Formats: sequence, C-alpha cells, structure tokens
Amino acid sequence: MCLNNTKKEKFKTNEATKMKNISDYKALTFDCYGTLIDWETGIWNAGQPLIMENNRSDITREKFLSTFATAETYQEAATPKMIYTDLLSKVHLSIANTFTLTTNNTLDTKFGRSVKHWPEFDDSKASLHILKQHLKLIILSNVDRNSFSHSNKKLGIEFDAVYTAEDIGTYKPNPNNFNYMTQNLRKIFEIKLDEILHVAQSMHHDLVEAKNHGLDVAWIDRQGLSRGGEWGATAKVSNLAEPDFLFFSMSEMVAAFQDSQ
Repeated sequence: MCLNNTKKEKFKTNEATKMKNISDYKALTFDCYGTLIDWETGIWNAGQPLIMENNRSDITREKFLSTFATAETYQEAATPKMIYTDLLSKVHLSIANTFTLTTNNTLDTKFGRSVKHWPEFDDSKASLHILKQHLKLIILSNVDRNSFSHSNKKLGIEFDAVYTAEDIGTYKPNPNNFNYMTQNLRKIFEIKLDEILHVAQSMHHDLVEAKNHGLDVAWIDRQGLSRGGEWGATAKVSNLAEPDFLFFSMSEMVAAFQDSQ
C-alpha cells in the first residue's frame, strides 16, 4: 500500500512524491538484513548456544534482541572499520556481559559467523525476481562481503551492485554509506538521486538517514512499528522518518508496483 492512501493519521504525505509510483524509479536500493533476510530469527537462533550453556530460560527473545540492538549500535559507531563477523563476536561478548553469562572465544566466534545461517523472508526471493525484470536492484548493507555472499545465495538474485560496510569503512546510519552508494550509482549507472527509491525496514540504520540524504524511501515495516509493534533487534529512534511508501512485506510492495504499471 502506498503511504498516501493509508496511515494518514500518523504520517504526513510527502508532497514531492505523493504522485509517484514505484515504477517511476530507475533503481531500488535495499537494506538486506531485516528487509530481505530475517535477521531477528537468525540472531535469536544464533544466541541459543549461549543461553543454553548458561541454563538461562528467563532470557526472552524480546530481551535478547533489544540487548543486541544496543550492543550493535555501540560497536558499529566505536569500531567502524571492524569487519562484521568480528563485530558480531564483540556484540555476543557484550550480550553475555549484560546478562552475566559465561561465554568463550568459540561461542563468540560462532555467533560472529552466523549470518550465513540467517534465513530469508518467505516473500523476498520471488519479489526480487519480479522487480529485477524492470528495475536496477542494489544492496547497501552493514555486513561484510563474505557474509553477504551466503545471503545472496538464499535470495537467488544477481544484484546490479552490492555496497557493504567492508567496502565503505563505516556502518549505517553514517552518511558516508549513503554518499558512497549514490555517488557510485550516478557514476556507474547515471542514476540520479530522485531516480532512486531506498527500501528498508530499519528506521535507525536506514530510513532516517536516507531521508536526510534526500532519498525517497519505502518502509518495509515487518515489525509493525507503525501499528505499535516492537523494535526488536533495531535501535530505537526518537523521531520516525516519514516514508514515501509504507508496506508490511515485500510481496505487498510488489503488488503495488504491478498495479502502477
């Protein structure tokens, strides 16, 4: 569903884009984890060895994901050049310390390398294949190249470009990441800022900074935050960005795209 047809009570319509359809853009730039890959399930599953090793049945999924969000946000800002597998290992250690759990290098490292096991959302692969027939598809991700390669196999699509934190040297929401992406799209594909729609789930990592950067955005609100849902593994932001399009799944976005053709 398009934002200007729904959720008017919470979000204002962006006058500059209210008449735009998804088919009007030349490129869709995607956050991957949380949008295409179910990172919350992946993170929770990867945390089970630590929880079971310490026999702590009191640690709920909600508590674990919230602690992850805090630790990841801190670590990405503190060590922007650290490769994501190593960063996740540090996050795991931080989670253990927060809950007063005993961990070790093996558990930390296993968690750090867990991205390859994180599952895709059921609608991601089919949705991307439909969109690929009409638009350039680009990834802007906070992981490293090797970790993303495993996720890419699950998604089964050849993206036109992939830009990772490993390439850029900083983590979203640092403006460097969006500058890097938009400059490369202009240089390599001759795609201008207003021809790009940034598609993401995370307000913290993506949507707020993308709007600040001048990009139109589609919010894939898989957590149902616009309906009062939980923040999960994503750090909270005080002011939500006003999306140009609001969807609750990739399949819903594809339906809107097909209707606009």
